[in-house]
Amino acid sequence: MTVVERREIALVDLLDRLLAGGVVITGDVTLRIADVDLVRIDLNALISSVNASVPSPFDMLPEPPAKEL
Repeated sequence: MTVVERREIALVDLLDRLLAGGVVITGDVTLRIADVDLVRIDLNALISSVNASVPSPFDMLPEPPAKEL
């Protein structure tokens, strides 16, 4: 067995690597009974860290107009 085959990665290290580069999660879940679709869920998620070099996209959203009373 070589060193590469025995390499173990802690969960914290794995999460750190994934968040540093970003992760896209996509999936579909359908709850079906007797060939009738009851619930369908589509999942699209982007998980990434935010820092000075990669700012939050929510900071760039325009402010909503002020409502007049």
